[in-house]
Amino acid sequence: MDAQGYGGNNDRRQSEIQHDLPRLLDRAARGAGLDREQWQLQLKGDEQLAVRPVDGKEPRLVDDYVRHLVAELRKYNAQRVPEARLRLRAVIHQGLVELADNGFAGTAVVATARLLNADPLYDALAANPGADLVLLLSDDVFRSTVIGSHTTLAPEDFTRVNVRVKEYEATAWLWVPTAGAPAAATRGLGAAEGERPVDSFPAGPGEARPGPAAVSAADRPGISNEYRAEQIAVTNVVGPVDARGAVFGFGSAGG
Repeated sequence: MDAQGYGGNNDRRQSEIQHDLPRLLDRAARGAGLDREQWQLQLKGDEQLAVRPVDGKEPRLVDDYVRHLVAELRKYNAQRVPEARLRLRAVIHQGLVELADNGFAGTAVVATARLLNADPLYDALAANPGADLVLLLSDDVFRSTVIGSHTTLAPEDFTRVNVRVKEYEATAWLWVPTAGAPAAATRGLGAAEGERPVDSFPAGPGEARPGPAAVSAADRPGISNEYRAEQIAVTNVVGPVDARGAVFGFGSAGG
């Protein structure tokens, strides 16, 4: 993580950023169910390099952690004038890391530093003034988490970029999360390509919401399709919902 325009701030603002940044990162991790106390940190003013153990939670880091961090930044910046907003460049990479005398060592560390200083990240912040964070995934992370369908993100949420910094050159994947809402909320997760899901958008004034297709009794023996309004409960939820650990069941009181 690195803060945009840190060096252009006065001493007091730089101190405030150094105070607030780790707390925002901590709150985002707790919201995503990740324990930052298990991470090894290398601190550098407005920049933070975190090395975390391989524990199978990499998709949660790419997905939930970034979304919670976007939400934390949005709340933080809402209380500040535009010139005092905190905007971050973020990179996620994977590989072997060694703990050295003055920090971390290894090609994965060098690659992460090069990705963090890549022009596409700076360009994305400049081109998206409403975004509080821009994210760059290394090709390995993108393929193992997003392409592997281990997150709510879709490949089309990302833009492929070519990174050239000093001796480093590689393909990476850029994402600009502007609202923090799950990608599935706008893409209609599970719907066929080009198909508008039934519950993607609320019905407008005077517009009836399409209902599910009728199922004949022959197709579902023993199940009645009779409509009983008194036995139906509807709950409307606006925005993303964290339902990890929840169990959902659907059925009818009449069997």
